[in-house]
Amino acid sequence: MSERPEEPNQASDAESLLPIDEHIEEGHDAEGRKVRHRGIYLLPNLFTTANLFAGFYSIINSMSAQAALSAGDSANASKYFAFAAIAIFVAMVLDGLDGRVARMTNTQSAFGAEYDSLSDMVAFGVAPALLAFGWALGDMGKVGWMVAFIYVAGAALRLARFNTQVGTADKRYFIGLASPAAAGVVAGIVWAFSDYGIQGSKMSFLVALMVAAAGMLMVSNIKYNSFKELDLKGRVPFVAILAVVLVFAVVFSDPPRILLLVFLAYAASGPVQYLLRLRRHKNAE
Repeated sequence: MSERPEEPNQASDAESLLPIDEHIEEGHDAEGRKVRHRGIYLLPNLFTTANLFAGFYSIINSMSAQAALSAGDSANASKYFAFAAIAIFVAMVLDGLDGRVARMTNTQSAFGAEYDSLSDMVAFGVAPALLAFGWALGDMGKVGWMVAFIYVAGAALRLARFNTQVGTADKRYFIGLASPAAAGVVAGIVWAFSDYGIQGSKMSFLVALMVAAAGMLMVSNIKYNSFKELDLKGRVPFVAILAVVLVFAVVFSDPPRILLLVFLAYAASGPVQYLLRLRRHKNAE
């Protein structure tokens, strides 16, 4: 008799444990009044989840490659390293889609922004560092894992700083190298050379320099063009479509090498523009 009144409470307690509509977020309507939104938007977070999965898949393949190397199977190791690098590039595409889908469908949220940053930390922070460590840096001992940690810490600091500058920074530029671009440099190096069967142990020093440089550029104050001012919804001349087709043809002619060159050029563009601005400033004085 005394237990029956507690049954509704037990049911409500059980429902409170379910991860359904548990997220409540405050916002403002068109008239500026504060409103509370319950739940999360599904569509953009599906792309973010796919981004997270791609990063996780890259980590799994890096581990499989290390196991193959330990067993003396260099052919399978190169294949797994290539899969790990490709997964990071796939994560970049998904990362670009989730933000644009959220803006196009007006489904931006604070939850989505935080979830996107956590996914980026896995896909563009941890996954590239493990990939570089398994392919080349592991043979350098403590120096190797210290370089890998510099990259991971740089990615974490870059993402944290980006989150604090949302809404205040100039959207035309990134402050510091964006983590997907840094991951593109690291993954591009591994993919381009492992695709030829080159062992990372033969170029450990070069890889260490590139990984450390990418990590430092992420936390630098160097400006990079964000390309966010591009209008993808407006009308464009017909020749623009031909240019896009040409770009796809060039990239797919040799994806590992072309993508590596593209991301290396973008990573170098920031320091080059910085030096040119310093030179113009000195000449003006």
